[in-house]
Amino acid sequence: MLKRISILLFAGLFFYSCATVPLSGRKQLSLVDNSEVLPMSFQQYNEVKSESKIVTNTADGESVVRVGKRIAAAVETYLNDNGHGDILNGFEWEFNLIQDDQVNAWCMPGGKVAFYTGIMPVCQDDAGIAVVMGHEVAHAIASHARERMSQGLVANGLLGGVQAAMGQNPSLTESIFMQAVGMGSQVGMLKFSRDQELEADQLGLIFMAMAGYDPRVAPEFWQRMEAKSGGEAPPEFLSTHPGPNRRIDELNSQMPEALKYYKM
Repeated sequence: MLKRISILLFAGLFFYSCATVPLSGRKQLSLVDNSEVLPMSFQQYNEVKSESKIVTNTADGESVVRVGKRIAAAVETYLNDNGHGDILNGFEWEFNLIQDDQVNAWCMPGGKVAFYTGIMPVCQDDAGIAVVMGHEVAHAIASHARERMSQGLVANGLLGGVQAAMGQNPSLTESIFMQAVGMGSQVGMLKFSRDQELEADQLGLIFMAMAGYDPRVAPEFWQRMEAKSGGEAPPEFLSTHPGPNRRIDELNSQMPEALKYYKM
């Protein structure tokens, strides 16, 4: 009986506290507001910058910033055109290249992006950077970190948002919060679900196409990323993602739609 009541309570909570991901239309649990997440995200991003060597005044560094700005402009256009402009409330776009051999990149909530120099040879050019940039920015646009935190709060019986949860169990709430925005482990290594990863691919294709980058290079990028592993442990950027064959098949199936947004 108690289990049945818990299920009914969760179902009711999901119904009244859900949001819709742009483009995919998927419903997601949304107990946490950007006003609670973004300040912590911005603080952590600044800490990462202070502890890292930021690469500027190089071709790669300039490419990351250039592509980032074009993707951000495309995102803003897409969301405004489709009635989702409010998603960007509080966003403060920033793009940096960090000197590090990791083959990785990430975007924190609020549009704070970092690429590591280790991924640049796999990207090869601006179009390759756009594949990664579109994908990572899509995680933020789809509020995947906020969804993860909402799920974490519910799983631990903490309801009513961050402030309410802090009153119930401050230490646990802080731990859930930090993990959701990448602070509980190595920054940027958020283990998004496979569904979230494929959703980010779908959105990312649209964003890069609108930014003027040919989305047909996306499957080629993922083939290079797979080859990078060479049969060994996959790069961090690949380790939590769907298998390459499934990803490439999904990208190709979505390509006709993405090409509608691409203007050469």
